[in-house]
Amino acid sequence: MRVEARPGFPERGDVAIAWLGQAGFWIETGQHSVLIDPYLSDSLARKYAGKVHDHRRMMPVPIAPDALRRPYLVLITHAHTDHMDPDTLAPLVERFPDLPFVVPRAKMEVARERIGQEAQLIDVTAGDVIEPLAGLSITVMPAAHEAEERDLEGNHVFLGYGMAFDLPDSEVVRLYHSGDTIPFDALDDALSSFKPDIALLPVNGRDTERLAAGIPGNMTLEEAVLLCGKAGIPWMIPHHFGMFAFNTVDEQVIDVAVETIMSPRLVKPKIGEALHLVG
Repeated sequence: MRVEARPGFPERGDVAIAWLGQAGFWIETGQHSVLIDPYLSDSLARKYAGKVHDHRRMMPVPIAPDALRRPYLVLITHAHTDHMDPDTLAPLVERFPDLPFVVPRAKMEVARERIGQEAQLIDVTAGDVIEPLAGLSITVMPAAHEAEERDLEGNHVFLGYGMAFDLPDSEVVRLYHSGDTIPFDALDDALSSFKPDIALLPVNGRDTERLAAGIPGNMTLEEAVLLCGKAGIPWMIPHHFGMFAFNTVDEQVIDVAVETIMSPRLVKPKIGEALHLVG
């Protein structure tokens, strides 16, 4: 299998990945359309207007929530607004009341407030394996956004998702979306068991200055590449860059890595392109 960039948004029946900015992706499995962590508004810019970290977008909204076609499923990794955005998710519920959302069990109350009291929520925690749609299996992974956090009942606050689905030629593709995370031992164990073909990983990094300002960080590009090497993941798609000036990475660093690192093969996503999975 290889990853091939083509212009345009993926169509139904494609097997492709489209980046929506930050950690947001639209995934076509050939049978299903899956939306992950979409931030398609300016809700954070309004919330933090006039603050030091004003959360103004560095890229425009690529597609308005009311312009999205109906996904079959929405996956939410955690409750930070750039991943669980009420101005993106609530309009989807208004248009598609029966649309299912997979959300962290530890943040069900927040999910109800932001997505909708009547929304169809499927609550999960790390270690769960669900089949919300026929032909699509989801393994729920732990994540650690600076730290591995759990609620009082032991449910993980931050999650990642491993998706397994069949290509038309019966090959099984295993795709991993990390959510926001740093490397940690439990993640190594989970990835060794799941064995992804493709990993969607954050690369904006972390530092004491951001953490002191209440901005938890993620793995660096080097750490993401190392994680793929340890887990034997052949393809990597970086994310969580280019959205907020105070919490990104120099894109030239990514461009150099794409040209120079052969294992894993890096593919930098671009707005307006679809990354097609070719058998």
